[in-house]
Amino acid sequence: MAGGLAEAAKGVYSVWALPPEDVRDQLKRLMGALRSEFGGPKFEPHITVVGAISLGPDDALRRFRSACAALSPYTARVSAVSRGTFFYQCVFLLIDPSPEVVETSARSCGHFGYENANPYMPHLSLLYGDLTDEEKERARQRVEALDKEILSLSFEVSALALYKTDTEDKSLESWEQVELCHLPFR
Repeated sequence: MAGGLAEAAKGVYSVWALPPEDVRDQLKRLMGALRSEFGGPKFEPHITVVGAISLGPDDALRRFRSACAALSPYTARVSAVSRGTFFYQCVFLLIDPSPEVVETSARSCGHFGYENANPYMPHLSLLYGDLTDEEKERARQRVEALDKEILSLSFEVSALALYKTDTEDKSLESWEQVELCHLPFR
């Protein structure tokens, strides 16, 4: 394939850690309540393990499968409800950066050749949007009011997903799951 065609076929991919179904349902209810009050696009609850990276589809799949084969299930614990400074980190749950959580991201990033300019901050976004600081703070407080147990939430991550995530598409309508991997118990 000529160089130009290979470049055109590239996409933007991310690797997400997915909560188990019961936790996913709990989070979706919370996210839905926030969206109805503050707006924003709908998306699957996830912890980003590898941020957006541009790759060809076959290369992305190969790297994803290689990373999954080297990983094991791990526990994620919520440590705080927080708010960020940009669209994709509007309101989120901070995840305790335990050695397992950080190591899973580091090993996965290694398989993808992904280097983040900032230290890894594991988090699970609840709301995407361009809100004012006041609105973000109100949304952050709503999270704690809507789910009193959220700060004691702890769950096992035993599935990762490769997602095609065009970060220019703030509607998220083009975002799609490419492959799901259940991490092997060792």
